[in-house]
Amino acid sequence: MNNNSIFEIKDYGKIRFHVKEIMDSKELTRSKLAKLANIRFEVADKWYHGNIERMDIDVLTRICFVLDCEISDLMTYTK
Repeated sequence: MNNNSIFEIKDYGKIRFHVKEIMDSKELTRSKLAKLANIRFEVADKWYHGNIERMDIDVLTRICFVLDCEISDLMTYTK
C-alpha cells in the first residue's frame, strides 16, 4: 500500500533553491534580477535567499528566462 498521504504528519522532504548560486556565478545582483525579470526587489530577494512562501509560475518563468536556465536548475527536491 502506498503511504504517500499528506493527511499523515511526517517528513515530506525538502525543496532546496539554487538561485543564489546561479546568480552569483553570473555576477547578477538581486536589483538587476528584479529589473530584468520585472519583479519587485523583495521578490528577487526571497528567491535569492530561498524564502519562497508561494510560487508564482509567471515569476518562475521570468527568472528562468533571465538566468537562462531550466526549472530543475533552480530547485531540487530531496526526501
